[in-house]
Amino acid sequence: MRIEKIAILDEVTARIKDSDYCFIINHGGVDVASMAKLRQDLRECESRLLVVKNSFLAKVAKEKGWSEEVNAMFAGPTAVVTGKGEPTAVAKAIMEFVKASAGKATVKGADYDNKIVDAAMVDALSKIPGKNELRAMLLMLLKEPATRLARVLSEKAKKGGEAPAAAEAPAAAEAPAAEAPAAEAPAAE
Repeated sequence: MRIEKIAILDEVTARIKDSDYCFIINHGGVDVASMAKLRQDLRECESRLLVVKNSFLAKVAKEKGWSEEVNAMFAGPTAVVTGKGEPTAVAKAIMEFVKASAGKATVKGADYDNKIVDAAMVDALSKIPGKNELRAMLLMLLKEPATRLARVLSEKAKKGGEAPAAAEAPAAAEAPAAEAPAAEAPAAE
Protein backbone atom coordinates (compact mmCIF):
# COMPACT_ATOMS: atom_id res chain seq x y z
CA MET A 1 0.00 0.00 0.00
CA ARG A 2 1.31 3.44 -0.88
CA ILE A 3 2.23 5.93 1.84
CA GLU A 4 -0.65 8.26 0.88
CA LYS A 5 -3.19 5.48 1.22
CA ILE A 6 -1.72 4.43 4.57
CA ALA A 7 -2.01 8.03 5.82
CA ILE A 8 -5.64 8.25 4.66
CA LEU A 9 -6.46 4.88 6.25
CA ASP A 10 -4.81 5.97 9.51
CA GLU A 11 -6.80 9.22 9.50
CA VAL A 12 -10.12 7.45 8.85
CA THR A 13 -9.33 4.82 11.50
CA ALA A 14 -8.39 7.44 14.08
CA ARG A 15 -11.45 9.56 13.32
CA ILE A 16 -13.85 6.62 13.64
CA LYS A 17 -12.17 5.30 16.82
CA ASP A 18 -12.25 8.72 18.49
CA SER A 19 -15.87 9.31 17.55
CA ASP A 20 -18.87 8.64 19.79
CA TYR A 21 -20.84 7.48 16.74
CA CYS A 22 -20.34 6.65 13.07
CA PHE A 23 -23.23 7.00 10.61
CA ILE A 24 -22.77 5.26 7.26
CA ILE A 25 -24.62 6.80 4.32
CA ASN A 26 -24.91 6.29 0.58
CA HIS A 27 -24.38 9.60 -1.20
CA GLY A 28 -24.58 8.39 -4.81
CA GLY A 29 -26.25 10.77 -7.25
CA VAL A 30 -26.36 13.71 -4.84
CA ASP A 31 -25.14 17.03 -6.22
CA VAL A 32 -22.23 18.97 -4.74
CA ALA A 33 -24.45 21.75 -3.34
CA SER A 34 -26.49 19.25 -1.30
CA MET A 35 -23.33 17.64 0.06
CA ALA A 36 -21.96 21.09 0.97
CA LYS A 37 -25.20 21.90 2.84
CA LEU A 38 -25.00 18.60 4.73
CA ARG A 39 -21.39 19.32 5.68
CA GLN A 40 -22.41 22.76 6.95
CA ASP A 41 -25.29 21.31 8.98
CA LEU A 42 -22.98 18.68 10.43
CA ARG A 43 -20.37 21.29 11.36
CA GLU A 44 -23.02 22.97 13.52
CA CYS A 45 -23.45 19.62 15.29
CA GLU A 46 -19.66 19.30 15.71
CA SER A 47 -19.55 16.39 13.28
CA ARG A 48 -17.74 15.72 10.06
CA LEU A 49 -18.57 13.92 6.82
CA LEU A 50 -15.87 11.86 5.13
CA VAL A 51 -16.23 10.17 1.75
CA VAL A 52 -14.31 6.94 2.15
CA LYS A 53 -13.42 3.99 -0.04
CA ASN A 54 -15.30 0.84 0.92
CA SER A 55 -12.07 -1.17 1.15
CA PHE A 56 -10.77 1.30 3.77
CA LEU A 57 -14.01 1.01 5.74
CA ALA A 58 -13.76 -2.78 5.65
CA LYS A 59 -10.30 -2.54 7.19
CA VAL A 60 -11.50 -0.06 9.82
CA ALA A 61 -14.46 -2.33 10.63
CA LYS A 62 -12.14 -5.25 11.15
CA GLU A 63 -9.81 -3.19 13.35
CA LYS A 64 -12.69 -1.71 15.35
CA GLY A 65 -14.26 -5.15 15.88
CA TRP A 66 -17.55 -4.52 14.07
CA SER A 67 -19.58 -7.60 13.21
CA GLU A 68 -19.49 -9.12 9.73
CA GLU A 69 -22.99 -7.79 8.96
CA VAL A 70 -21.52 -4.31 8.56
CA ASN A 71 -19.59 -5.39 5.45
CA ALA A 72 -22.89 -5.49 3.55
CA MET A 73 -23.13 -1.72 4.13
CA PHE A 74 -19.88 -1.13 2.25
CA ALA A 75 -21.28 -1.20 -1.28
CA GLY A 76 -21.74 1.75 -3.60
CA PRO A 77 -20.72 5.33 -2.84
CA THR A 78 -20.16 5.52 0.92
CA ALA A 79 -19.57 8.35 3.35
CA VAL A 80 -19.25 8.29 7.12
CA VAL A 81 -20.31 10.93 9.60
CA THR A 82 -18.28 11.02 12.78
CA GLY A 83 -18.18 13.27 15.79
CA LYS A 84 -18.59 13.62 19.51
CA GLY A 85 -21.54 14.52 21.66
CA GLU A 86 -25.22 14.18 21.01
CA PRO A 87 -26.05 11.93 18.03
CA THR A 88 -29.74 12.87 17.78
CA ALA A 89 -29.02 16.25 16.15
CA VAL A 90 -26.65 14.55 13.72
CA ALA A 91 -29.24 11.88 12.88
CA LYS A 92 -31.80 14.65 12.24
CA ALA A 93 -29.44 16.44 9.86
CA ILE A 94 -28.71 13.21 8.00
CA MET A 95 -32.39 12.28 7.69
CA GLU A 96 -33.22 15.78 6.39
CA PHE A 97 -30.44 15.34 3.82
CA VAL A 98 -31.84 11.97 2.78
CA LYS A 99 -35.36 13.38 2.41
CA ALA A 100 -34.11 16.40 0.44
CA SER A 101 -32.16 14.14 -1.94
CA ALA A 102 -35.40 12.69 -3.32
CA GLY A 103 -34.32 9.09 -2.93
CA LYS A 104 -30.75 9.49 -4.18
CA ALA A 105 -29.11 9.29 -0.75
CA THR A 106 -29.84 6.62 1.82
CA VAL A 107 -28.74 5.68 5.29
CA LYS A 108 -26.97 2.35 5.39
CA GLY A 109 -26.60 2.09 9.15
CA ALA A 110 -24.55 3.33 12.07
CA ASP A 111 -22.24 2.40 14.89
CA TYR A 112 -24.11 3.86 17.83
CA ASP A 113 -23.39 3.04 21.47
CA ASN A 114 -20.94 0.33 20.29
CA LYS A 115 -23.69 -1.48 18.38
CA ILE A 116 -24.30 -1.67 14.67
CA VAL A 117 -27.81 -0.42 13.93
CA ASP A 118 -29.80 -0.31 10.70
CA ALA A 119 -31.35 2.61 8.82
CA ALA A 120 -34.69 2.26 10.64
CA MET A 121 -32.93 2.73 13.98
CA VAL A 122 -31.16 5.85 12.66
CA ASP A 123 -34.54 7.20 11.57
CA ALA A 124 -35.96 6.48 15.03
CA LEU A 125 -32.95 8.17 16.63
CA SER A 126 -33.59 11.28 14.54
CA LYS A 127 -37.07 11.59 16.04
CA ILE A 128 -35.89 11.56 19.66
CA PRO A 129 -35.64 14.99 21.27
CA GLY A 130 -32.12 16.21 21.97
CA LYS A 131 -30.63 16.68 25.43
CA ASN A 132 -31.54 20.35 25.59
CA GLU A 133 -35.11 19.65 24.46
CA LEU A 134 -35.45 16.90 27.07
CA ARG A 135 -34.08 19.22 29.76
CA ALA A 136 -36.61 21.88 28.78
CA MET A 137 -39.43 19.34 28.90
CA LEU A 138 -38.31 18.15 32.35
CA LEU A 139 -38.08 21.71 33.60
CA MET A 140 -41.63 22.40 32.37
CA LEU A 141 -42.87 19.28 34.17
CA LEU A 142 -41.15 20.33 37.38
CA LYS A 143 -42.53 23.87 37.12
CA GLU A 144 -46.12 22.75 36.44
CA PRO A 145 -47.24 22.18 40.07
CA ALA A 146 -45.86 25.55 41.18
CA THR A 147 -47.51 27.25 38.21
CA ARG A 148 -50.87 25.67 39.04
CA LEU A 149 -50.58 26.73 42.67
CA ALA A 150 -49.77 30.28 41.61
CA ARG A 151 -52.84 30.32 39.34
CA VAL A 152 -55.11 29.10 42.14
CA LEU A 153 -53.76 31.66 44.58
CA SER A 154 -54.06 34.39 41.96
CA GLU A 155 -57.71 33.50 41.29
CA LYS A 156 -58.35 33.40 45.03
CA ALA A 157 -56.88 36.88 45.44
CA LYS A 158 -58.91 38.24 42.50
CA LYS A 159 -62.16 36.98 43.98
CA GLY A 160 -61.25 38.37 47.38
CA GLY A 161 -61.32 35.00 49.03
CA GLU A 162 -65.01 34.33 48.24
CA ALA A 163 -64.47 30.87 46.80
CA PRO A 164 -62.68 29.47 49.84
CA ALA A 165 -65.21 31.10 52.22
CA ALA A 166 -68.03 29.34 50.40
CA ALA A 167 -66.16 26.07 50.70
CA GLU A 168 -65.55 26.67 54.40
CA ALA A 169 -69.12 27.86 55.09
CA PRO A 170 -70.56 24.40 55.81
CA ALA A 171 -67.78 23.71 58.27
CA ALA A 172 -68.33 27.11 59.91
CA ALA A 173 -72.09 26.51 60.13
CA GLU A 174 -71.57 23.18 61.89
CA ALA A 175 -69.06 24.55 64.37
CA PRO A 176 -71.34 27.23 65.90
CA ALA A 177 -74.18 24.72 66.15
CA ALA A 178 -72.00 22.43 68.21
CA GLU A 179 -70.80 25.28 70.35
CA ALA A 180 -74.25 26.81 70.77
CA PRO A 181 -75.47 24.50 73.60
CA ALA A 182 -72.33 25.15 75.59
CA ALA A 183 -72.70 28.89 75.09
CA GLU A 184 -76.41 28.86 75.99
CA ALA A 185 -75.94 26.86 79.17
CA PRO A 186 -74.08 29.57 81.05
CA ALA A 187 -76.57 32.21 79.82
CA ALA A 188 -79.51 30.19 81.19
CA GLU A 189 -78.22 30.19 84.74
